[in-house]
Amino acid sequence: MQSPLAERLRPQQLHDLVGQQHLTGQGGILQKAIASGNIPSMILWGPPGVGKTTIANIIAHNVHATYYQLSAISSGVKDVREVIEQAKQETKAILFIDEIHRFNKGQQDALLGAVEKGIITLIGATTENPSFEVNSALLSRCQVFVLKALDEKDLIQLLQKAITDDVVLKEKKIKLKETEALVRLSGGDARKLLNLLEIVAPSNSPEGREQDSLIITDELVLQTIQQKMALYDKSGEQHYDIISAFIKSIRGSDPNAAVYWLARMIEGGEDVKFIARRLLILASEDIGNANPNALLLANATFEAVNKIGYPESQLILSQCVIYLASSAKSNTATVAIGNAMAAVKQFGDLSVPLHIRNAPTKLMKNMDYGKGYQYSHNYENNFSSQEYLPEKIVGTTFYEPGKNSREEEMRKFLKQLWKEKYNY
Repeated sequence: MQSPLAERLRPQQLHDLVGQQHLTGQGGILQKAIASGNIPSMILWGPPGVGKTTIANIIAHNVHATYYQLSAISSGVKDVREVIEQAKQETKAILFIDEIHRFNKGQQDALLGAVEKGIITLIGATTENPSFEVNSALLSRCQVFVLKALDEKDLIQLLQKAITDDVVLKEKKIKLKETEALVRLSGGDARKLLNLLEIVAPSNSPEGREQDSLIITDELVLQTIQQKMALYDKSGEQHYDIISAFIKSIRGSDPNAAVYWLARMIEGGEDVKFIARRLLILASEDIGNANPNALLLANATFEAVNKIGYPESQLILSQCVIYLASSAKSNTATVAIGNAMAAVKQFGDLSVPLHIRNAPTKLMKNMDYGKGYQYSHNYENNFSSQEYLPEKIVGTTFYEPGKNSREEEMRKFLKQLWKEKYNY
């Protein structure tokens, strides 16, 4: 039986890996770790299909370690302990656990001693924020490396590699006339991209005309995928489309559509914590200070569904979704932090003004740290119009209050205080 294209193209060395250059490129931390042979226990956090399993395989191969692999979906404490007992007989052992966020506390605790004593080097892979899903004791013993979704350049490079290097596809004389559909449908997931290519190529190969090339266009890809949708991973493209529709319905203040897409996710078996986490993000990203209670409710929802689970959690999620969809909206917090981050990148590490620096030592006081600082509560309305920004960006406005009742009150308050500085 022929292995899938993604498996046939799995890189064996870091320099063959597409993407993740910040970790695996020349001077990258993983490249240095492999070169030194000093591999720390680590958590690889990133979206599906960006190279987490591949990196674990490459590390084990290059440091000549005995390699064990478990899936958190199908493995329990007994499996973990068996691997640890076997690893005690090895000089160097790596245990890779896919989807480590699915391990419960007891399963994660079973790893602690072996990681701490160096019996195993743990490499965990997760698509979820490890600070939420990995217990603090285990997390403190691991370095967390963030992997990024592949960009368009990476994905096109991978397509070219597939049609020129793969033993099967290179015989089909494939020409990539257009790549937008394949790139867009992949969502930055290399495995999904190669699965799509593997669906499209055999379905359209010119039978009996070996001299002909298969020219891949966006139209051909979309037509083929539509016809072959049954071959598609149900939790893949559909997952991202539905969560997109869900978020946009709430943002668009349509509680009816939002509840419908919520029901689709629940019926499809979506992780309750994933839905609740998205609501938490949306409460700040799309509602923010137009209704600060939105974040409080979203956080309470997250806590509640963690305790209760399905099926009762669907009631709590429904209540929260309807509230968020029916709330006033504002993205000013999102815009403000975006503006501020852009300024940091543009101007670099600007010096903190001396008068608002901390001065815990005599030397710092002698250097005028904190000199002239005006304690706001000593002034009328608890306000002093001293400068807080670095000199180079004095007067820059990062936050512009939105046009909703709550932020209009904020605008009025800030304008009264800062009427000579900011144009609120």
